[in-house]
Amino acid sequence: MDTVRVGFVWLAVLFPSLAWCATPETSTDTRPIQIAGCLEQWGTVTCTLEGPFADEADEDPNPFTDYNLQMTFQHESGDRITVPGYFAADGNAGETSATAGDRWRAHFTPHKVGHWICSAIMRQGRHAAIDTAAERESAVIGRYKASFHIEPSTAQLPDLAARGRLEYVGKRYLRFAGSGEYFLKVGPDAPETLLAYEDFDGTVANRRDCPLKTWQPHVSDWSDGDPTWQAEKGRGLIGAINYLSSKGLNTVSFLTYNAGGDGDNVWPFVERDAKLHYDCSKLDQWAVVFDHATRRGLHLHFKLQETENDDNRHPKDAAADVPTALDQGQLGPERKLYLRELIARFGHALALNWNLGEENTQSSEEVIAMARYIRAVDPYGSPIVLHTYPNQQDKVYKPLLGNDQVLTGVSLQNSWRQVHRLTTKWIDASLDAGHPWVVANDEQNPAGMGVPVDIGYRGNDGQATEGQQGYDMHDIRKFTLWGNLMAGGAGVEYYFGYQLPENDLRCEDFRSRDQTWNYCRVAKEFFTENDIPFDEMSGADPLVGNLRHDNSHYCFARKGQVYLVYLPQGEPCQLDLEDAEGEFTLGWFDPIEGGPIAETKTSVQGGAAIEIVPPNKDHDWLAVIRSR
Repeated sequence: MDTVRVGFVWLAVLFPSLAWCATPETSTDTRPIQIAGCLEQWGTVTCTLEGPFADEADEDPNPFTDYNLQMTFQHESGDRITVPGYFAADGNAGETSATAGDRWRAHFTPHKVGHWICSAIMRQGRHAAIDTAAERESAVIGRYKASFHIEPSTAQLPDLAARGRLEYVGKRYLRFAGSGEYFLKVGPDAPETLLAYEDFDGTVANRRDCPLKTWQPHVSDWSDGDPTWQAEKGRGLIGAINYLSSKGLNTVSFLTYNAGGDGDNVWPFVERDAKLHYDCSKLDQWAVVFDHATRRGLHLHFKLQETENDDNRHPKDAAADVPTALDQGQLGPERKLYLRELIARFGHALALNWNLGEENTQSSEEVIAMARYIRAVDPYGSPIVLHTYPNQQDKVYKPLLGNDQVLTGVSLQNSWRQVHRLTTKWIDASLDAGHPWVVANDEQNPAGMGVPVDIGYRGNDGQATEGQQGYDMHDIRKFTLWGNLMAGGAGVEYYFGYQLPENDLRCEDFRSRDQTWNYCRVAKEFFTENDIPFDEMSGADPLVGNLRHDNSHYCFARKGQVYLVYLPQGEPCQLDLEDAEGEFTLGWFDPIEGGPIAETKTSVQGGAAIEIVPPNKDHDWLAVIRSR
């Protein structure tokens, strides 16, 4: 991160008086707003004001439900964005562990250079923060105003401020608003308990077999200048973020609420069951990690709940109550507040998606209500996806097809060897319904195995099993990673099965899949660094005789211009160019080693089928056929 940017932020934190760089309007009915952060395009502007004194535990009024802070930012061009605010205790709770104070806050990431005016209104009334009617009837107890100027960004990659906000643009891929680049994600889905970290305030383990993490294997990846809190805390998890970024990965995934679930050690509340009272210091500390991840180029995959607590339908006992489910799965006060708090505190992040639930079992009506509420509160319109069981995809996804007010994509769970077929299925189904989905493969079955550790990791043979069939990291590369990408998928996140070392609940060492991450980087860089117009291409398996979309050969093409043919077993195949005119070049790409495309002297003529013969049969190969 640019040292000027870092310096400004830390001066604002250490010397608050320096952060009053705004010019508040002089009016008897308005009060000032403290402006801090990075006053650049796509930087995070943090706006803090002095409001009612409160404590996290207060009931009447409850600072989370009964005060409504909204900040509206208006650009000189007329553009307006209204963001929700939140109770921030003493304004520095991540360092002080304060539970009380009179500081209230909102975050904003401006998309335009120039002059901005910030106007804030604070209201008080029962449920004013979560009920529209209550908000209208609540009393205005404070008005605030400030202005500031935004300069062009000086951010350098991997900082996502160099690319801008990641947005859904009605296509199969998300796009960065600043750079115009399309996004292919690669990174870990596991551990889902990423935030079950002993350095976070108020974080405890409820299960003996799922202790809190130290992230000790990644402490050495922390570097001078990286953030910590309360002196030395946070080095392990910050180091883990650094490691993922250093491997060329660009996404990280985590549950923000797993009470009653497999881990039962992550929640944003002051206590596990205190669903209307949020832990200001813990959430400030989460924000340090999320902000650092953004600076290190990582997309944030917020998994909002899991199957054990998403509704009142117990996964193992239909008659049992699920006390940890927010409003029993309905859109009520608990769920509305939960979503509002996460959006207010973290929704400004430049690249994120809201996953409505892991292995979700809510009804279509409940899913739709939740998605619409997020859309109403989230000023940035961040992508919304949904994950469910492999055998429930038709039941869960089909009713949502074509509805542009619910999902922007799906987060698939299925067998590692069914990725290509199912990615193709849901891409085609969403296109046919008129609302294209961004389709990622985020969890690989079988549940006990998932993505195995690397061959040789701590003496491990790297083998996993599905039934009688064994598989390893090479099979994952071929049929999961390339299986998704060659169908037009948006990328992968890797799940670590619970029977393996460094698994979904207990993983603390991302180096357990170090070579596997290399394969991910190689695939991502092929598409992004070789002038491959993947956003204009689509699955074309029939051109290589693969009518069933099985794992024999894959084809991805912009017909007449570029054809990619993936040969998982290094075996020759036929490519049908009967409808293509002109002359084409042939090159080869190595999915293991990467590097530049090895162009050949072979000239390919359109108008007939051609034989694609790889350099050797030692491993998988990608043929690149382009028009001259």
